[in-house]
Amino acid sequence: MSLITTISGIRGTIGGVPGEGLTPVDIVKFSAAYAIFIKKLQQNKKLKIVIGRDARISGKMVSDLVSGTLQGMGLDVLDIGHTTTPTTELAVTESNSNGGIIITASHNPKQWNALKLLNDKGEFLSAHDGEEILQIAGTMDFNFSTINQLGSYSYDDSYIQKHIEKILQLPLVDSEAITNARFSIVVDAVNSTGGIAVPMLLKALGVNKVDRINCEPDGNFAHNPEPLPEHLAEICERVIKNKADLGIVVDPDVDRLALINEMGEPFGEEYTLVAVADYVLRAKPGNTVSNLSSTQALKIVTEKAGANYFASAVGEVNVVELMKEKDAVIGGEGNGGIIFPELHFGRDALVGIALFLTHLAKSGKTCSRLRDTYPPFFISKNKIEFSKEMDIDLILEEIKKKYTKHPITTIDGVKIHFKNEWVHLRKSNTEHIVRIYAESDLLVKAENLAKKIINDFKDILNNNIVE
Repeated sequence: MSLITTISGIRGTIGGVPGEGLTPVDIVKFSAAYAIFIKKLQQNKKLKIVIGRDARISGKMVSDLVSGTLQGMGLDVLDIGHTTTPTTELAVTESNSNGGIIITASHNPKQWNALKLLNDKGEFLSAHDGEEILQIAGTMDFNFSTINQLGSYSYDDSYIQKHIEKILQLPLVDSEAITNARFSIVVDAVNSTGGIAVPMLLKALGVNKVDRINCEPDGNFAHNPEPLPEHLAEICERVIKNKADLGIVVDPDVDRLALINEMGEPFGEEYTLVAVADYVLRAKPGNTVSNLSSTQALKIVTEKAGANYFASAVGEVNVVELMKEKDAVIGGEGNGGIIFPELHFGRDALVGIALFLTHLAKSGKTCSRLRDTYPPFFISKNKIEFSKEMDIDLILEEIKKKYTKHPITTIDGVKIHFKNEWVHLRKSNTEHIVRIYAESDLLVKAENLAKKIINDFKDILNNNIVE
């Protein structure tokens, strides 16, 4: 069993011993800590919290515990039922609520679930706020409400439709162009809430030929729910069989978007953001932001449009903070996470779909030809494990010394910039490992760069430079 408590939320496998898995005891503890935090911010007010969940088998159980705990702390609950992460984020502001809890473990397998915590702007909590909640949970100094102060409960499952309506109102979304393109699309929603939201969106956009696979929101994930190419054989085959124009894949909570071209080949999660940003920048020039581990293709596309690109530390909260600081018109992460601030500051596969389909329709190109218009880069992802007695920070310092002649970014681990390639080294917050991301214009070159850095680590350890 696993329980991972971080500033961004509480994640764990269902069941087991309290403190070791995500048990009812842990769910109540962290929900109560969140309630205390919200009440501290909004003193002497009647408070309301939105809760929404993906289609995981454990979702109803977790939702009931969260709802009951919040009511027991005197907070009103607006339950929006089966929904998406971006829909829950929007629902916080649309309903004038004081916060939100999304019950989803995102791309993790079905035995996992999590509590993702939002502020009154429908955005993930800052590192400082997340740390405060963990401290409150650690003390378990809770004071539950008496009978006359209990919170109320209401249910409203209309927010996916409201979310779609807001997307349709965006000036850069052209449903007429999409309708006229007469797209044939295959959708794989891994048997979660994307099976509800994505077909609804496509219908609203005028796409009438939609083939649904794995769209029954029962939480029995048909394949590994992370939308990586090695997990998407079924939809790739279906796109070819149907002679479809496009395949659309979302993760269980619909904040990541992967695409399949008309030849049954992955468009590349990294290029989801690149393509959408290209379309947005053509209509609305401005700055862009992605994290340090995302492709440099976004930087090239942004500078070609006459704007500036900025890189943030890894993590949605960090991307959003930098987007606000730099007044970015589009941003996100290379895992298929699109953040379009004109709608809201959160990764949103639904708005990504609408913007991409508009771009594809107006381009007059096939999906594969559109992909060919962007600079080709490939990322190799690796990791190296260390024994617990190793001081990883000191090892990273030795790596920095070895590459002092190259530009180095240290806002999140160590990123070393070469002429047309880079390598990013990040220490895990939960394991004694370093993740190694390398990008180049050929996959073999990216893999060789990663191997070179791994050998550097081994040389440092073998030479006893770091003990």
